[in-house]
Amino acid sequence: MSARPATPASPKNVKIKAPQPGQPLYGCEHLQRLFNQDQLTTNTSIQHYKSILRSIFDTTPLIPQTSKSMESQVVTSLTPTYLCLQCPSTLSEEDRTKHGNKKSHRFYVDSRSGSLYCQMCDDIVWDPTIEELRLRKIGTGTFTTNRKRKADDLFTPDPNKDTPQFIATNTTLASCKANGLRGIYNAGATCYQNVVLQSFLHNPVLRNFYLSDGHHCEMPHCLSCAMDDMFQDFYGVENTNGYTAANILSGFWISEKKAFENLVTTKEQDAHEFFQFLAEELHERNGDGKKPEIGSEHSCNCIIHQTFYGKLQSTTTCQHCGGVTNQVQSFLDLSLPLENLAQKKGKKSGGKIPAMALQECLDEEYIKSDKCEYRCHSCNSMQQARRQTTIKRLPNVLSIQLKRFEFKQGRNERAAKIDTPVHFPLQLNMLPYTNRAKAPDGKENYELARSCTYDLLSVVVHVGEIDTGHYVSYCRVGDQWFAFNDHKVELAQKSDVLGARAYLLFYIVRSLS
Repeated sequence: MSARPATPASPKNVKIKAPQPGQPLYGCEHLQRLFNQDQLTTNTSIQHYKSILRSIFDTTPLIPQTSKSMESQVVTSLTPTYLCLQCPSTLSEEDRTKHGNKKSHRFYVDSRSGSLYCQMCDDIVWDPTIEELRLRKIGTGTFTTNRKRKADDLFTPDPNKDTPQFIATNTTLASCKANGLRGIYNAGATCYQNVVLQSFLHNPVLRNFYLSDGHHCEMPHCLSCAMDDMFQDFYGVENTNGYTAANILSGFWISEKKAFENLVTTKEQDAHEFFQFLAEELHERNGDGKKPEIGSEHSCNCIIHQTFYGKLQSTTTCQHCGGVTNQVQSFLDLSLPLENLAQKKGKKSGGKIPAMALQECLDEEYIKSDKCEYRCHSCNSMQQARRQTTIKRLPNVLSIQLKRFEFKQGRNERAAKIDTPVHFPLQLNMLPYTNRAKAPDGKENYELARSCTYDLLSVVVHVGEIDTGHYVSYCRVGDQWFAFNDHKVELAQKSDVLGARAYLLFYIVRSLS
């Protein structure tokens, strides 16, 4: 009985690319074994490979970059995912091996390039048949070569295709551009450094400074030079692999400052301390070289002062004569205590400590006044007074520390972590905490309010116990948020960011964001 003729609905048998001189017939022995099983397996594998290429090159880049973990958690990653050639699964690099061992599936397609990965070879393999399909798809958008087009179709411009709307609709943005989205490898308990470095890398003020050759130096082992190199690597090279911050680490190793000694151990350190150390060092390398004095009004025009430094004003009012004394000092960040406010709220709610708002913490420090004693120059004696601290000048980037780590003194001295949730907004109005908050209403006050409006830029989170915890961070790139966990970078939702138990917050003034 004669074989049934192929109909238009019947799939054609796939032919393996004919051997060429100097080229292998198959990418590897394992792929040869797959294609030589039977014609149905070959047909299915090639058709599925074509389908995978369509999902990579014809759809939004988020689709092939979105995988489901073995625990059924959906994750969108910046680093390549792997689409299984033998089933519809999309897997992360960590889950790829588990999937292969469980299902005996050994071939995967890289979501960035469409290249074929063999798990048994543990490498990308170059197969003539697969590679021809991949190059055709990239070059022409199709897999066939027998389509004939008229000369008029090829060379006559289509006015509809030149419209901005058509271009916008049919343009797929590259999912990987040199936009600073890279992870940083953990070099041994260095996650506290990684989160601060990520907040610096996604700070537009610092980025513009370093990418415009703002730092010039010939000093060996300069930390600011290391930062410059880091910005160039993150924004000048299209690469999503993790970055090794070796130059940053060596800068601390070689530094003669004793303050940096703790930072070069293999023990977990405090991210806030590292932020202060890094800012101080970059100030000395880019500014007047003088160490900022705590409690003084230090003026400098370096990039760190332009970015992070503001000024506080303490106003002390004598309760006897009404005399007022003002003292101004510079600040790098605002440190907001949590423990006392948490205890107050706990007493009011019957013991259970409710969640707090960032604005409540700011109110405690920069709106309410405290009783104190001081020597009044008018009375020429010690007098009762009230002291209030307000912000005289706001920085371009406002850094806030929520003091989650408290050292408890007593018979059993120990450090404790305060895990109380603190809700923080995406937009923050800092006008009520300035010494100009009571300015008259009108156009001037409207402009003042605009200059005091901040947008959330990055968040540093400490997860786990005080001695064995881990730091992660969230940074905003444009309107999209990303989660950074050492070398891993994943897409994040606003709800993920706002639900985090923040330790450090970085806000940028809206006029710059």
